[in-house]
Amino acid sequence: MRPLLPAVLLLAACAQETPTAPEKKPVTAVPAASAAATVEPAVTDRLVLSDQEWRQRLTPEQFTVLRQQGTERPFCGGYTASKDHGPGTYRCAGCGNPLFDGGQKFESGTGWPSFWHCFKGRVALKRDASHGMERTEVVCARCDGHLGHLFDDGPAPTGARFCINAVSLRFDPWIPPTRPPGARMAVFAAGCFWGVEAHFRSLPGVVDARVGYIGGRTNAPTYEQVCSHGTGHAEAVEVVYDPAITSYERLLDAFFQGHDPTTVDRQGPDVGDQYRSAVFPADSAEQAAFQAAVTRWQPRFKAPIVTRSEPPATFWPAEEYHQRYQAKRGLGIGCH
Repeated sequence: MRPLLPAVLLLAACAQETPTAPEKKPVTAVPAASAAATVEPAVTDRLVLSDQEWRQRLTPEQFTVLRQQGTERPFCGGYTASKDHGPGTYRCAGCGNPLFDGGQKFESGTGWPSFWHCFKGRVALKRDASHGMERTEVVCARCDGHLGHLFDDGPAPTGARFCINAVSLRFDPWIPPTRPPGARMAVFAAGCFWGVEAHFRSLPGVVDARVGYIGGRTNAPTYEQVCSHGTGHAEAVEVVYDPAITSYERLLDAFFQGHDPTTVDRQGPDVGDQYRSAVFPADSAEQAAFQAAVTRWQPRFKAPIVTRSEPPATFWPAEEYHQRYQAKRGLGIGCH
């Protein structure tokens, strides 16, 4: 249960001066989410400017909201409908600090952009007793700019609603990389896909990589469904590579080097069939390469390699907040 302040208050949809909503208590801590609870690296490059410098940097409306704790009119600032923007990162309009992932956004119907989670460590919370109400203010951890307020009436998995002024945000869309002619794809399952994706992205010749689910019994599974162990999917990484620079054999070597292929349905503290070690050869040549790799790598392990060779199957991309998870947070390759 999230800690709550003792004061009881009336809340409107976001920051209205005449509240009409039922009584609630303000949220006092950023909620943890099973899918996105990693703490961000601390902000070390704080931006401190004078009011004059901020006025030169911001539009009048941005200055009113970010520096004077103003509130824009609902349904007037953009960034309201999720479908209009898609994958990408929402940053502070004042300093560029990354605040929210596009996959954390939802349509709340309030007229302000709403998010069920944030990049923890990139936002800060403050007590706000203005307008005769007790609320939790959300500010940028880098420049202390006012963003909006935090409420506890959001969707699962956090139950949080970060109600943010659109004028406080800058959206940077995700732009897929250009794939060279002749690029090939391969899919690998090696436990928690956050670290596996980062591992493959670091390899020469890898053009792109995305995380997702494969080898299960249902279509378009969600992260929560896969974690419930009811779909049979594995967390996996789809790797796009340039065969002129690297090869499937080299990717297999990186695969065996990057995880423990001797444990059944487990990698480190993560236990479940979604964490199984598996490859999905596209043809007989890749199957032969996999068998040769097992023979080559087995002497390096005391226990037998239990990596499965599963038939090709539909790869279902995971939610946006899982994509490039380590890179978004300034973390290394390892998942644990």
